Amino acid sequence: MGTAAVAGRPGNLPAGTTSFVGRKKDVAEVKRLLSKARLVTLTGVGGVGKTRLALHTAAELRRAFPDGAWLVELADLSDAALLAHTVLEALGIRDDTGRDQADVLADHLRERRILVILDNCEHLIDACAATVDRLLKASPGLRFLTTSRERLGIQGEHLWQVAPLPLPEPLQALPPDAWRGYPAMTLFAERAAAIEPGFVVTAGNQDLIARVCRTLAGIPLAIELAAVRVRALPLDELATRLEDSFHLLARGERGDLPRHQTLLAAVEWSHDLCGAAERILWARASVFGGGFGLDAAESVCAGDGLPTRSVLGQLAGLVDKSVLLCERDGDRTRYRLLEPLRQFGRMKLHEMGDEDAVLRRHRDYYLALAERSEREWFGPKQAEIFVRTKLEHANLRAALDYCLATPSEGRAGLKLAATLWFYWAGCGVLGEGRHWLDHALETVPDGGEDRLKALWVNGYVSTLQGDVPRAMALLGECRTESGRVGDEAALAYAIHRLGCNALVGDDVGYAKDLFEDARIRYRRLGEMNGNVMLAGIEMAIAAIFLGELEEAAALCEEARAVGAAHGEEWAYAYAIYVLALVALNRGELDLATSYARNCLRIKRTFNDLLGMVLSIEVLAWIESSLRHWERAATLLGCARRIWHSVGYPMFGSKYFGAPHGDCEARTREALGDSRYAELSRYGSELTLEEAVAFALDESEGADSGPAEEVETVLTDREREVAVLITDGLSNREIADRLVISRRTAEGHVQRILRKLNFDSRAQIAAWVTQTAVRTGRNGGIRRDRPE
Repeated sequence: MGTAAVAGRPGNLPAGTTSFVGRKKDVAEVKRLLSKARLVTLTGVGGVGKTRLALHTAAELRRAFPDGAWLVELADLSDAALLAHTVLEALGIRDDTGRDQADVLADHLRERRILVILDNCEHLIDACAATVDRLLKASPGLRFLTTSRERLGIQGEHLWQVAPLPLPEPLQALPPDAWRGYPAMTLFAERAAAIEPGFVVTAGNQDLIARVCRTLAGIPLAIELAAVRVRALPLDELATRLEDSFHLLARGERGDLPRHQTLLAAVEWSHDLCGAAERILWARASVFGGGFGLDAAESVCAGDGLPTRSVLGQLAGLVDKSVLLCERDGDRTRYRLLEPLRQFGRMKLHEMGDEDAVLRRHRDYYLALAERSEREWFGPKQAEIFVRTKLEHANLRAALDYCLATPSEGRAGLKLAATLWFYWAGCGVLGEGRHWLDHALETVPDGGEDRLKALWVNGYVSTLQGDVPRAMALLGECRTESGRVGDEAALAYAIHRLGCNALVGDDVGYAKDLFEDARIRYRRLGEMNGNVMLAGIEMAIAAIFLGELEEAAALCEEARAVGAAHGEEWAYAYAIYVLALVALNRGELDLATSYARNCLRIKRTFNDLLGMVLSIEVLAWIESSLRHWERAATLLGCARRIWHSVGYPMFGSKYFGAPHGDCEARTREALGDSRYAELSRYGSELTLEEAVAFALDESEGADSGPAEEVETVLTDREREVAVLITDGLSNREIADRLVISRRTAEGHVQRILRKLNFDSRAQIAAWVTQTAVRTGRNGGIRRDRPE
């Protein structure tokens, strides 16, 4: 799902794609419950509209939560151990430490007024209950709105049973236009008209529509599945077929089907109306976690009864029948099954006896994708690979979960977890990477070369998390075992990463020797990739600490040339970070600033938190050297907050920490304790995006410290329009977003220009950006970006 937060307010609630019918009373009651309770759970049968009700209610309440309303989707999560990781990811919270992720969540939420929707809790009910209970006790400003087929069962929980949509009484003749008073019939009419533009409700067909909706017990998803059939079936035939099908299914029941079976019956009926190939595709597509593209569908779903060349046409057919959702993002098209339909498809796949084969094809596809991405990571496609891997995160999780839960597939899971090192270590997914690597190593004690790779990758991840004892144990095992079996590649990587631990442990001479040893081994193997580049870069850091600036510069220039030749950016950025250190030590401050800012720009692209904070640190030291004390203090505050998410400021190393300490002491002395504390605190209150923008001096006229709250005469609506202008929206797009007329939007824009004495939209955008950076949480206009 995309995000569509209210202008100026954080959050990730998706924009509604269809109208919201017949839930006015429910919304009012859920809002009332949330006003007095901190946990409200929406329960009800599948397909009754719990998620849609939660989202609509949260959207109406956003203004009551300054820190946002956030959706956490759990349907695709099967491993309860990753619940806290998933919530952190949805809230946009970065944490690269080895701390318990529930503790990280509690720390982040402690002082915030925030609403969190946990959607589809039923399959993780115990983990959800424990996490919600823990967080509510730690965070007094937190509210939870959860959806589940059963209650969480913790103290203070209030329940709201989401009922089916109201229906007319049986055998009741409806007066003209009476259908408008029944939400179930309104929903049918809207969905039918969307699929068949000429469809209208008349006095002659409204009784038939009422029959259909009563047969479907007023369950919204069932009604929507039936409504799309008006394109293929006359309404009277649709009603008769549906009733006949349900009467057969209801044999053995006393009267009508129970509500909890009605959706299943409606889905079964819709399934029976699909063609044979569509039914096969529906079942096989149920193995995907989250969305999937055409290439994945062809690779995983094609086979007996479904030729590869026909997959696109069958996808289109399922989209037309509202079985699949089609989601477009730029030039990318992805498909997704709603959760009840995915569960039904999985049941059918199991009945077909095809489940294991399709799961293996799914695993093979995503393992091949990971291997291709690993190879291409050393090249010009790194940013594209980051986006693609993040997009497929849920499918990679599903593949890992399948492998590590299936005894015969453990080795493949070990291989996949290790292959994804570039994502875990390079793209800020350390915590989840550590989870899967630990799990894989425990599951597969004898994995040959795949286990050796997983050992050094996990040692690398543990090093980045600051867990040096664990890293040393993993890397020591890898070094010993790879030496014993003669795996020269694993031995080189283990020695390299042991050098990293020696470096942060301040055994600089030994670290340099290990890096040199690893580099010799890499050359002997003909190995060249980002890791090999890092061995030279990290050796250059050791050389700086030993006072060998010329050698450090030469090593980084070598790495920079390799990166430039291959189009590699991620390791290249670390090379120019070290060149910034060299330039700073030489007193070449303009050059040092250029290197550090370029590093920061690149690391922002990859969400590499460590690279970002190292760059901001160097920029603080440079500003201090330039006697720009206020900017230096603010940047130190920015870095302090980010280091908290990395876990160990300046790696706990005296060599890394010395310039930081010197910078802080000089800056504090120049400013005085009070002003230094004020500026540092201001920097620490900036979000990650705001801190990066400040460090890069991206906002025109940005200053170095807390400003007076910006006084303007803009109304709240004009502020919303100003932020949308900054996001590049046209007047028509602003009108659509705010549900106002285009003429009204144009009027808002003209008043903003007049009040601010500006001549262009570009000036408004610059003003919004500058104000956001200057005021942070203290007032003014906030951009719609989570921390």
